[in-house]
Amino acid sequence: MEKRNPGVALRLLWGMDAAGTRGPKRGLSVERIVDAAIAVADAEGYAALSMKRVAEELGFTAMSLYRYVDSKTTLIELMSDRVLGLPPAVDPALGWRDGLRHWAVTEYELITRHPWWLEIPMTTPPLGPNNMAWLNTGLTILERTGLPPGVRLRLVMNLTLYVIGRMRLSLELGQAEADDDLFDGLFTAMDPQRFPAVLAAAAAGAFSDAEIDWARADFEFGLDRTLDGYETYIRGLRP
Repeated sequence: MEKRNPGVALRLLWGMDAAGTRGPKRGLSVERIVDAAIAVADAEGYAALSMKRVAEELGFTAMSLYRYVDSKTTLIELMSDRVLGLPPAVDPALGWRDGLRHWAVTEYELITRHPWWLEIPMTTPPLGPNNMAWLNTGLTILERTGLPPGVRLRLVMNLTLYVIGRMRLSLELGQAEADDDLFDGLFTAMDPQRFPAVLAAAAAGAFSDAEIDWARADFEFGLDRTLDGYETYIRGLRP
């Protein structure tokens, strides 16, 4: 079983450790290792990621990597924060709703470039500097609502859970996506007396508009309905 110190990732993320001081190897750094790991995951998928594979990418041995990163789990935490990057600059002139929508859509688009990120198990809260920067931006956008900090935090966390949860589901459904012929056969087999609403939706083309990017359309539809709820909630708190 892999040995890991839970505090190592946090110290590396926030620059509290001088990494790579054990052993004589030169030419490596935490940054290079994380960059190589992201390149492997981008090219070959999350399942291909291992300390050995990352070491091969860099032309070193796996043991060389352990002088800088104590475990694969720590490496993945570093990758997760690096891939997320910095939040968007939000125009202060935007209202809170437009600002928060821009924030959420940017997160969606960024994760789309690295879909393997959605496969990372979330066993601890993300506490890296990039994650904190995203949280800080979301809280700042909501400052203009006048809501107390605790409520703003809940709204931001709920929104990012929507983004990530919706994308995880979309990824899993996409991996098992049925073809059109299968759907047609399914609808043909349905009893119109039992499933009239489903068949009416199918007849109207609700399941089969090939020109729609369903993943993006469904994400934005749900995002806008979530923000509708926020707007109603905030309006209800005002005197």
